Amino acid sequence: MHTQKSFKLLLWSFLAFASLQNHIGLCRGEKCSGISNAPTLTQTQVELGNPPKYKAQVQNKCPMCPIINIHLECGNFSQALVNPRFLKVISSNDCVVNSGLPLAPLQNFSFNYSHNKYAMHLTTWSFQCE
Repeated sequence: MHTQKSFKLLLWSFLAFASLQNHIGLCRGEKCSGISNAPTLTQTQVELGNPPKYKAQVQNKCPMCPIINIHLECGNFSQALVNPRFLKVISSNDCVVNSGLPLAPLQNFSFNYSHNKYAMHLTTWSFQCE
């Protein structure tokens, strides 16, 4: 009976180590590079009115790696429209999402603003595990 418990422990240890090695290999950018894992930005009108209300959502599409320092082209977006923890205006046409903090694998991050729709586009980001 003792031999069977030792074997199970050894087997689980090996599987855990193999899984960790596989995860480390995937986080070298091998699985997070390319267009299919690039983050996305969508903007959806959520309320009519004057001014209308929009929801902007950034999604990390990589299943293995967090992304950090997500920057957007944001035109002349006014900091008064949104809490700087969600979207911080760095300079004209440069905003950072979530204070530059990591966005976990497959995580969505969103914020709302009331104004005419701003043309925002993702410009730069980094995979944290590269």
